[in-house]
Amino acid sequence: MNDQAPIAAARTPDQLVDDLRQLLAVEQIDVDLYRGARQPGGVGRVYGGQVIAQALVAAGLSTPAERIVHSLHAYFMRPGDEEVPIIYRVARDHDGGSFSTRRVIAFQHGKPILTMTSSFQTLEAGLSHQSEMPDTPAPETLVDEADQRRAVAAQVPERFREWFLRPRAFEVRLVDLPPWLSGAAAAPTQRIWFRAVAPVGDDARMHRAMLGYLSDMYLLGTSTRPHGVNWMVDAMQTASLDHSMWLHDDIRIDDWLLYVTDSPWAGRGRGFARGEIFSRDGRLVASVAQEGLIRRRNPR
Repeated sequence: MNDQAPIAAARTPDQLVDDLRQLLAVEQIDVDLYRGARQPGGVGRVYGGQVIAQALVAAGLSTPAERIVHSLHAYFMRPGDEEVPIIYRVARDHDGGSFSTRRVIAFQHGKPILTMTSSFQTLEAGLSHQSEMPDTPAPETLVDEADQRRAVAAQVPERFREWFLRPRAFEVRLVDLPPWLSGAAAAPTQRIWFRAVAPVGDDARMHRAMLGYLSDMYLLGTSTRPHGVNWMVDAMQTASLDHSMWLHDDIRIDDWLLYVTDSPWAGRGRGFARGEIFSRDGRLVASVAQEGLIRRRNPR
């Protein structure tokens, strides 16, 4: 799956967040069988974060409410088709004294496009330590990414321009400027502040699902930064191959979160990237890892 998310047509902030909430709220059609909506106005392949988030919501609906997801591990097998909904089949592999494990297969056209295993835990106290949040400029001191995109829109190839400029359900502030169009190599690291553009409400599961949705953005792009390439001007083929996320603490997706990513390796047509997500007050709330395809396309 590609590491950039499709974006709904221009709407108010509240409407954008409600659109995303409705997209992720899967419909139950039978016992442990769910239908995920298609992205309105979407074209091409499904954004990987959408499939992860919908699969997580489906898994959670089969799990006792007091058990909270603490990890998920997903493999992408085929590109999703934005023209049709996605069917999610949940297998209740295990319910123990503290943990529940769920396995989800996402289908389109009768074939699996993703498999995901997730684990849920009843909250308990325990030993505690964490990585320190890096010293980072506050989001209020940074330029909104939407303004940065508008400033370079005229240089974006026309076939990408509408997608590039369409509003999203998340406000993003980039600490490290992206190599859009410049072709300049950069360190394989990024720091990104993000939050939902409007209040999400008090459904903690939806906050976690939206975090899963956003966690697929920017991560794979970190692997291409040292090579001076980008998807708009280079013949690059990029797609998520697998994706893992560990949720450590409570989050609010409508408050600022800092996504710190790095890529320690790329080679053989693949890139590997890691991410840590911190709350505004410095708590490490999630960790992410992903390997993806980063391949130069051969000229036809």
